Amino acid sequence: MFGSLGAPELLIILAIVVVLFGATRIGDIGKGIGRGIREFRRELKDGPGEGEEKKPPVAASTTTTTDEKKKTQIH
Repeated sequence: MFGSLGAPELLIILAIVVVLFGATRIGDIGKGIGRGIREFRRELKDGPGEGEEKKPPVAASTTTTTDEKKKTQIH
């Protein structure tokens, strides 16, 4: 299907993309893709569960705030 695309066709497609998105936006897209690929490779290298420190879940607070104390004193 894409085997018949030559250099002139690819240049035309590239020109259309540059006109639609602009050169700076294409650079930003490229940077984002590069960061994503680097992060993906880093995660593959680190292995599962080793990339980030896991934080324990935060328990619900059982202490009352000063606003809650004021409400209970009024009623």
